[in-house]
Amino acid sequence: MYNEKVEELLNEVKNIFLSVKDKTELESLKQEYLSKNGKITQINSLIKEVPNEEKREFGMKVNEVKTYFNEEYERLNSEFELKAINEKLESERIDITLPGKKVKRGSKHPMSRIQEEFEDIFISMGYTIYDGPEIESDENCFQKLNLPKGHPARDAQDTFYLKDEYEKFLIRSQTSTAQVRAMEENKEKGPLRIVCPGKVYRRDEDATHSHQFMQIEGLVIDENVSMADLKGTLEVFCKKILGEKTQVRFRPSFFPFTEPSVEVDVTCFKCGGKGCSLCKQTGWIEVLGAGMVHPNVLEMSGYDSKKYQGFAFGTGMDRFAMFKYGIPDIRTIYGNDIRFLNQFDRKDNE
Repeated sequence: MYNEKVEELLNEVKNIFLSVKDKTELESLKQEYLSKNGKITQINSLIKEVPNEEKREFGMKVNEVKTYFNEEYERLNSEFELKAINEKLESERIDITLPGKKVKRGSKHPMSRIQEEFEDIFISMGYTIYDGPEIESDENCFQKLNLPKGHPARDAQDTFYLKDEYEKFLIRSQTSTAQVRAMEENKEKGPLRIVCPGKVYRRDEDATHSHQFMQIEGLVIDENVSMADLKGTLEVFCKKILGEKTQVRFRPSFFPFTEPSVEVDVTCFKCGGKGCSLCKQTGWIEVLGAGMVHPNVLEMSGYDSKKYQGFAFGTGMDRFAMFKYGIPDIRTIYGNDIRFLNQFDRKDNE
């Protein structure tokens, strides 16, 4: 009697699988036959009522039903999954004959353009590009540039000191720190001719100033270097970067690390020196600071100031980018707005 019930259940299972149409029905069958109260589970529980001499045969037949059910379930489940994948591929098929979507793109960043242009000019004049770290010591950033602790000129640079390293380490406020490193690394203490481009940081932010901006500084050390060499270098540079008609003038100034020191002005490239709103009707725009390297700076980096002289100069590359491309607000340079960035290919071709 018990074996007959198992045979009936096996035939039922075989027939029921013939009518399964989708995965939902398949999962319902699994619940109906293999769950805690399922038909196969219930018939398996009858084994305690089966006479001992029939238990072995009964158990084998129940296992046969289970095996058949599981094999058919797996087979149909795989078929339904494959069917679902094929239907999805068919419905999401891409028409490769359609034109592609145009990808919005910018252009080379104006600061990258300016930096490359600066570097090309100075490399053509025999300079080497020198890069230094942005986290620096107070000693390199100020003390070895003739700005000891308490020097009033430090107030002109509102510096970012690192929180737990006050008066030890800072984020550099000028790329002159790279010049110090270059002089110290030059073990032979011979001639040196470098430019140092890079980011610097100061507590300052408005339409014409940024807490982070780009500087480039140059340094030449050799025997018999004079102010005439500095003037000739900067005149060549300004004419190449701003145009051959550019006039250059030098005004006496003060910097702790150079003596004598000068501010460098160029004729306004907008009005040609006639006077306009950009140059505030003066016809001139200040673009550079420069001077002969102070003997103290040379001595602190191991140079004999009686044998060697040098000159140094520095400027903000952002300022030149604003002049060249007509950018009214320095903050837009670092805003990463693609509408701003995609215009510079056209501007360079104008």
